[in-house]
Amino acid sequence: MDEFELGVPALVCRWRLAARTLPLENRHLRALSQRRVNDAPVSTGLVAWAKQHIEWTLADGAALNPDGVLMVVVDEAGRAAMTVGPYEPLTSLAPRDLAARALQAQREAAATGIAPESLWAVRDGSLVWGAEPGELPSGAATLVLDLARTLGIAVTRGPRLAEAARAGEAPVDEVLLVSDEHGVVPAAGAGGELPLRLAQGYGKLLDRARARR
Repeated sequence: MDEFELGVPALVCRWRLAARTLPLENRHLRALSQRRVNDAPVSTGLVAWAKQHIEWTLADGAALNPDGVLMVVVDEAGRAAMTVGPYEPLTSLAPRDLAARALQAQREAAATGIAPESLWAVRDGSLVWGAEPGELPSGAATLVLDLARTLGIAVTRGPRLAEAARAGEAPVDEVLLVSDEHGVVPAAGAGGELPLRLAQGYGKLLDRARARR
């Protein structure tokens, strides 16, 4: 993968790998093209560069961490680099801790346009996506939106969902984190049937990628 000195990082994407492949490649690249760096859209050239390096060098670059994390770093000048590191599971699946991660991602979204992690909840049989009005979905979030559509489950936006869940005020039965790095993560003690089904759907994509290798 590319190795040279970057300036101050303005955008860092962390995408989960499986068997040295990127199962959500097209979704992640589409979301990358919709992000901003210094209030300017990510260039088509940068997206093409990322796609080329994923296709040409990822298999070799991920040899030591075949189920690791691909990191795409873009600095303030628009220069980019890729590297692969090990995957480290979340240390806490408590609803409030997942909500804290989503709040941190929302702050990133204010600068880049897309939150790499978002909190979701089940309310009255429907999904609530903790996203601001007009906020675009990350690669992993587009997968959950498509899975919900396939299952016939309605999705609405809940802009204050993560904030309320962090404060212990969210009136929901089931909570999950949707993350480009960690996938679909049901909260401990507040998972439920639907979050589990969505997590299984994501897990099947990783399993298929490993089976093809």
